[in-house]
Amino acid sequence: MSTTSINPGSLQPTLDQVVTQPLLRKRRLVFTILLSFLVLCTSLLLAFHAYIAWTLARPHIDPLHSDPMKAVGLPYSSITFPSLNGTSNLDGWFIPGNSNKTVIFSHGYGGNREELWVPLYNLARELHLQNYNVLMFDYGYVHPENKRVMTGGIQESQELLGAIDYMKKLSSGPIYIWGFSMGAGTALQAALQNENDIAGMILDSTFLLNPDTLYHNMKQYVNVPKFPSLPLVRLFFPLLNGVSLHEIPYNKVTSTAYKMPIFFIHGTEDNKAPYGMIEDIFKEQKQESASKLWIIPNAQHELLYRAEPKKYVHRTLDFLNRISASQSQANFGIPSSL
Repeated sequence: MSTTSINPGSLQPTLDQVVTQPLLRKRRLVFTILLSFLVLCTSLLLAFHAYIAWTLARPHIDPLHSDPMKAVGLPYSSITFPSLNGTSNLDGWFIPGNSNKTVIFSHGYGGNREELWVPLYNLARELHLQNYNVLMFDYGYVHPENKRVMTGGIQESQELLGAIDYMKKLSSGPIYIWGFSMGAGTALQAALQNENDIAGMILDSTFLLNPDTLYHNMKQYVNVPKFPSLPLVRLFFPLLNGVSLHEIPYNKVTSTAYKMPIFFIHGTEDNKAPYGMIEDIFKEQKQESASKLWIIPNAQHELLYRAEPKKYVHRTLDFLNRISASQSQANFGIPSSL
């Protein structure tokens, strides 16, 4: 029986092995650290944009500070009515006037029915002096207990149409919408669905949640690149909030010639909704000669009343009274030139 002798030297690691093995371990360690760092950065990036999408749909809103009687001495009734699609109930105030004409206020993002910075109480008083009924209400996302999120006008337009439907049951007269910021954009979306029941609109600082305005507003808070930030927020929004921003009909809104007269008011220093978009929408309203556009120099978003208080009240009420008188004459077959 033969035996194979083993050279003891063959069991010793070679010099290359002595050098290579620690080097491989170091490379694996560096790779693991880099991979972990990459995963961490990616996770933080995704979490950051998920947070933006989450908070976008849940803005902080202050509670009501007053009411029409305390603020400007107007008697009112507290009301509750359903959205047109029946998925939410809205709370508001109804201020009766001495006519069958009604103005419904459509408040903006981050505000409620009193929207103090506009200020809506002052405008309600001016409308009351002109004998208009006034309806002020909160959109569903204002109250957290409703478990509703802001949808950029998708559900809000159904709630505004619910307000219109509520007023139709109280009065047979014309209904006008006075919208602010996203509430103005919501009014345009509601008008796409029901032009016949809206006699006219005043739209102050109109905001539409399209990709450009979304990114424009994101940059107001944090300087992030458009890519990948905008696609990530639009990706997370429906996952976290149950509704896709792609459902907002912003292209149709900006290209539609509406059948009712609209008074667009905007400021040149609006840092949330550039006024060029409003000029483009106004150009589509050629068939409605009563529609108007007022661009206020140096005025900021939703601070147009404060920029020109007397002119603002005069021009808005003049617009309402003119189209109201014209519509009344048309209903009775009276030539508007008389």
